[in-house]
Amino acid sequence: MRTLYVRGAALVVVGLVTTCVPAAAQNAASPQQGADAQALRTAIDELKRDFEMRMASLEARLAAVEGGQPPAAAAAPPAPATAAAPAASPAQQATADVPPGAAGASGPSGALPVYGAATASSKVFNPDIAVIGDFLGVAGANDRQPDPVGPGSQPRSLQMHESEASFQAVVDPYARADFFISFGESGVDLEEGYLTLTSLPGGLLTKVGKMRAAFGKVNSLHNHVLPWADRPLVTNSLVGGEDGISDAGFSVARLIPNPWIFLEATGQVFRGDSGPDEQPLFRAAERSHVSYVGHMRGYHDITENANLDFGFSYSRGHNTAGEGTPAAGDFTTNLYGVDLTYRWRPLSRSIYRSFVGRSEIIWSRRDQPDGLQAASGYYISGDYQFARRWFAGIRFDRSDRAATASLTDTGASALVTFWPSEFSQVRGQYRRTNYADGPSANEFLFQFQFSIGAHGAHPF
Repeated sequence: MRTLYVRGAALVVVGLVTTCVPAAAQNAASPQQGADAQALRTAIDELKRDFEMRMASLEARLAAVEGGQPPAAAAAPPAPATAAAPAASPAQQATADVPPGAAGASGPSGALPVYGAATASSKVFNPDIAVIGDFLGVAGANDRQPDPVGPGSQPRSLQMHESEASFQAVVDPYARADFFISFGESGVDLEEGYLTLTSLPGGLLTKVGKMRAAFGKVNSLHNHVLPWADRPLVTNSLVGGEDGISDAGFSVARLIPNPWIFLEATGQVFRGDSGPDEQPLFRAAERSHVSYVGHMRGYHDITENANLDFGFSYSRGHNTAGEGTPAAGDFTTNLYGVDLTYRWRPLSRSIYRSFVGRSEIIWSRRDQPDGLQAASGYYISGDYQFARRWFAGIRFDRSDRAATASLTDTGASALVTFWPSEFSQVRGQYRRTNYADGPSANEFLFQFQFSIGAHGAHPF
């Protein structure tokens, strides 16, 4: 029925054209105009024949797509002896046979493939791929910590800090997979790679693989989503620095229904190896030396323009104290944390004005042969958006050192960030650090970030 409608409408248009042209030719006032009218009639006849051929071809295609039998092509009227044979339409040109069962094959051999179906099916087997570049530079003197990424690293004024490649896709209706591979100047590392099971009984959200632990806020963030060019002192001193608590294991999370706030509880078990090789946070000397992480997160909308996000964290694992002695592996580290995030974004000016305030307080209890080291630290930061693409922020740091709690470092930073688009970012940060065992350091950090491809959203 659909083909009859299309064919009927097209014939009406052609009929109107062929009726009006002879009427206009009868009103010609000269032999020259009569000859022009005759040539025009001949051209119209050729167009009509070509049009009917094309309609027949389209009907055949539509019938093949809908699974029916192609109708017989209408016989074209004979062409006048003086008229040239019309050129073969694209539908009449020879096409290669489509093997039965091949992608896009439809109808009998020789039918045109359905390219839309082939495109859709190819997407099923290709994950979303993205690459993010993080270029970092530093100027100024720092005798205690020459590299902005963390203690123990080599001094570098300019570096391609990280290139992160992500591969993300749905595995089946019950799971999805996420892989994040980090390419640095010193090698390649699997930053995260895990399977998420979304349909388990009891409303449990389960992850299996290597992942960043849900301890506080900063530990779970990749470098390219940090609001600063570096990580706070308390993260470097007490929570393993840039590597942080990141290990192979599994995680189970569940929402806790209640009429007041959003509440989520997360429990995680890891192999027990976290932190950089130079100063590891946890180290498993035996298979039984696994580490644990627990996190309780709450969220509440204060007004239509503001919300509050808060959490409580705990982690436990074995440390490296006493290595090389019979007591190796008998010492543990316990971490406790509280995090708080306040967000303000007015609905009427949301693309021009916003504010985010963040803070974390962390306590460390590290067993050592010389006794318990009780250290603590915190950071407080604020980021204000004063134009559509411009942000300004400040941060204050204070932290004891995990292995020597009597030493306390403090610092402050001021930064400006510009977003040319959602795919790139430019940031400048001035940082002053007062070390307990060395001179103060004044540094300027500058950062360029850029991304290509479809990168999935990170947890809110």
